[in-house]
Amino acid sequence: MVDKSYFHAVGRRKEAIARVQLAPGNGEIIVNGKPLQEALPRADLQSVASEPLRLTDTASRFSAMCKLEGGGISGWAGAISLAIARALIAADPSLRPTLKKAGLLTRDARVKERKKYGLKRARKAPQYTKR
Repeated sequence: MVDKSYFHAVGRRKEAIARVQLAPGNGEIIVNGKPLQEALPRADLQSVASEPLRLTDTASRFSAMCKLEGGGISGWAGAISLAIARALIAADPSLRPTLKKAGLLTRDARVKERKKYGLKRARKAPQYTKR
């Protein structure tokens, strides 16, 4: 492990951008100045956000400070997860195979599709009338 006090990383998901600062601590995740339970009220999203720490058994070694912009709570959870995984690799490169096998280092490229002209939404066309 590299002897550095803080590790920075950026994670993105949909329109959300998470900037994470990983520091030695007790596994606490602070999101925009609030605890994770307050920022992400749903338990499944809390689980997604903290998965890299749980998977690598580093929750007792690191705490994360997250600054989030854009998107909604679902995008926030994915962005936090990716950013924490990237910061863990900066802290300890030996964790890379574990995180890669779990799929936590892959940026989820699915974003909202743009609306096309002549259509009502991205793919919904006006109702067709034969006569």
